[in-house]
Order: sequence, then structure tokens, then C-alpha cells
Amino acid sequence: MPKEGRVSSPVQIGKDQKSQIENDDGVNLIVGLGNPGIEYQFTPHNFGFLAVDRIADVLKVEVSRRQCKALTAQTKIGSKKVVLAKPETFMNLSGMAVRDLLERYQLRSETDLIVIYDELDLLLGTIRIRERGSSAGHNGMKSIIGALGTQEFLRIRLGIAPENRILKPFRKAQLKVVDEVLDKAAEAVHVILTAGRAAAMNRFNRKAEPED
Repeated sequence: MPKEGRVSSPVQIGKDQKSQIENDDGVNLIVGLGNPGIEYQFTPHNFGFLAVDRIADVLKVEVSRRQCKALTAQTKIGSKKVVLAKPETFMNLSGMAVRDLLERYQLRSETDLIVIYDELDLLLGTIRIRERGSSAGHNGMKSIIGALGTQEFLRIRLGIAPENRILKPFRKAQLKVVDEVLDKAAEAVHVILTAGRAAAMNRFNRKAEPED
């Protein structure tokens, strides 16, 4: 497969291809990573999909429109127009969908993209926001970085450790924490888009206080 070029500036497209949402209106692309298929639906590796679904539930929209190899929905968070997306390419090829969506909506990865995904290096219940960084072995992130040619994009990492059965459903005992994390992820996206990245990182990147 040829090496993909960097997506850092708007790509010129024809009028017939333009989205109803214009980049001048401050559009943000929010991508949750996961694998399509009912067998993967409630697995740790689909935490990103579950987070996007939770955001959609809060905003009362359905992520069901197929475009650019992804299921999408258009909505608003605060004053910002938003595209929610779940790539249908399977995890290892997520970058193809992300690149195509950025080009379609004429967005910049550095300023307009948020990626939500599972993180084995963080404990279940933990959420961390980062503005840049390597894939740390996550195949979906590796695909996105390769397709865009940059590590400069915002990501929300949802901890799943010590779980190593990433393609098996969450255990019943984990579901309460999973539900809390999904609420927290939806809230984090809202804070990022309404109060800014620094405010969100200050709020959500704090270490949990030790229990007495």
C-alpha cells in the first residue's frame, strides 16, 4: 500500500462533493475506534465506538449515515458543528476512513479532529486527554497516524487495564465502571469544544484521589 500523504490543510473538492457543513462554521470530527459487527459490540477494543454512541445518545442523534467508509451523524455541541464517526474498515484500517472524512469536510487534523479509543496502559475507569503522541502499539492509532502522516491530533484514551481479553465482552462486574467512563468521555468532548483543550486536560487528566 502506498504511503499516504499528510492531511493538515483543507483539500479542494468540487461543489457537488461539498458537505452541507462548511469548515468556516467550526466543524469538529469526533471519531471513535472499534470493529464493526455484533460480536465486537461490547468489547474493550470497541470503547471508542461505545463512547461515540453515548455522545449520540446524549445529543439524540443516530450514527447511521454511511460515508467515507464510516457510519456518521451530524450534530452540534455547544456552538460547534460536529461530525460523529465510527469507521467500518475494522480497527487496523481506521486511518482510511479518518483521512477521507477530513478531506470531505475540509478539516485540519491538528485542530479539528478528536479520536477516542481504548488504552491498555491505563486502568479501567481512567481517562486521559493528549494533544499528540505515538500509537503506543494501538493498531487503530497506528493506521490513523500512517494515513495522516502526523501525530498532531487530539485523542481521548479510555483505560481498559488489566483486561487483556480485548475482543471478548466486558465482564458483568466491569459494566458499572464502563458506564461511568462513557459518561465521562462524553463530558470530556463537551468541555473540549466549549471550554477548550487546556480546561479539559486540567479537569480530566487529574489522578484519582487515593481511598482512605
